[in-house]
Formats: sequence, C-alpha cells, structure tokens
Amino acid sequence: MLFGTATVHAATAESDTLAPVAQLRLEARAYEHGEGVPRNQARAAQLYCDASRAGDAEAQFSLGWMHANGRGLPRDDAQAAYFFALAAAQDHPHAQRMLRHVGNPAPEMPACMVIKQDPPAPEVVRVEPEIDQIAAFLAASSPEKKKLVELLLRLAPEYGVNPQLALAIARTESNLNPSAVSPKNAQGLMQLIPETSARFNVTKPFDPEQNIRGGLSYLRWLLAYFKGRVTLVAAAYNAGEGAVNRHRGIPPYTETQGYVKRILEIVKKHEHPFDARVTGPSPELPRIHSAGRM
Repeated sequence: MLFGTATVHAATAESDTLAPVAQLRLEARAYEHGEGVPRNQARAAQLYCDASRAGDAEAQFSLGWMHANGRGLPRDDAQAAYFFALAAAQDHPHAQRMLRHVGNPAPEMPACMVIKQDPPAPEVVRVEPEIDQIAAFLAASSPEKKKLVELLLRLAPEYGVNPQLALAIARTESNLNPSAVSPKNAQGLMQLIPETSARFNVTKPFDPEQNIRGGLSYLRWLLAYFKGRVTLVAAAYNAGEGAVNRHRGIPPYTETQGYVKRILEIVKKHEHPFDARVTGPSPELPRIHSAGRM
C-alpha cells in the first residue's frame, strides 16, 4: 500500500506484518493528520469506515471521534455514538467513556458501513428448531414464562435466528427472567450490557420485547461476523466478540467455556444460516480456522 512519500512508505513498511485491517487504520491515520501525505479527512473517514466494517475497534473509535468533534465531517453525535458503541462492545476504554457523553447511537447503520454490492446469499441448509424440545420446555413453564417463550419464538425468525438458539441463549443468560441483573450490569431477559443496549437501540432494557429484539439483533450480527459458527457466536455473546478475536477462538475463561458447552448441549448444531449483508466477517476468522479453534 503506497501513500506517496518517504515518511508514509516507512510507516507502511513497518506495518507489513499487520493484518490488512490494521494497515487500513494506519493509512487512515496518516490522511487524518497529514503525516507524510496531504491531509484528507474525507479519505481518512472512508478508510476508517472500511476498517470499522471489518471489526477494528481503534478505527471505530477514531471515526467516532471525527464525528463527535466535526473533524473533517459534520458534527453528528448520533453517528459518533454508533461508532463508539461498536468499539465499546470490544472493551475499548476510551470509546466506553465517550459513549457516555454523546447520547444514543443513530438507529440506522451509517451509509459508509453498508456493503455496496450484496454478496450472493450463501447456500445453507435451513436449521429447523427442535419442536419436541421446545414443546417440552413450554409444558414445564409457568404461564408468565410461557408468554415470554412464545414472544421469543415469534420474534426470532424476523432476525434470521433459529428459535432454538434464541431460547438456549435466553435460558442460559437469565432463565427467562425479564428483571434479571448480573454483577456486570447485564440487564433483562437476554442480559444486555448497557453498551450493547445502546449499540442496538434498546432504550428500555427491562421491557421484554425491546430486550429480546436487542438480543436477537446482536445474535444476527454475531452470526454474520462469525459466518454461522455457533461456538464462536455463543462465546462472543458471553465474553464479547473482541475477546474471541483476541484469543482467536473460545476465550480461556471457565465461565465462557461452560457457557458454550451449555448452548451446544441445547442446540446440538455447530453451523447456523447467516445473512452476509449484515456485516463483514471477523478478520481473525482465517487464523481461528487455521488454529482449529472453531
């Protein structure tokens, strides 16, 4: 990747061993600050967005900062919050702090994050819910819990999520308790942390329908990000996609490993259909695959 000056050539050479997404971020930073190239904020923003779409938390934070401060872009707190929320969900500490100051994220995905040409829909075998297992769970549930299960099962197909997977997550997270709060402040039936609620526009985390929709939105995103690998999706729902990327597979946390085992015991499937238009895949997937940690 050539920037056009000796200074940026050196920076690029230094980044040869980095993943392509990190190289995008490095080039964006050069254009943002005029380091070795004429400053070009629009070009910087587009490069940051390309890296953000691939899941780079630093790029997401930088693009949020540009929106929050009107740096080469019109100031837009909602757009800033959208990118800060993405980075915060990957445990980016500065993004988590900034998110508290810019309000709610934009409800719609920013235009630069939309894939311009939809990839062909993957040919997948549709996973059907295990009707007998769900029926047995319903039969053993209280009337109040039955209503929540029926709501979850009705909404899951809207998000392309197998109802059995959605139910497994809800049971493991909160045992279908819409008032549950964890020691880490995960809230509601699907146990959304505040950053995830903000990311998916959940304003009332203890409202069962809002909470379920937020959890299903996150599951839909994770399924696309990890290309339908149920083990990685479950691990990321518990520990965050950033932890899965950093550890290149299921993180070595006792809680997360037990969580994944529990989900697989219920779902009994390692693959799940996904919509590749939702987001690009994790840049770490090739390394996770080569390490055999799928």
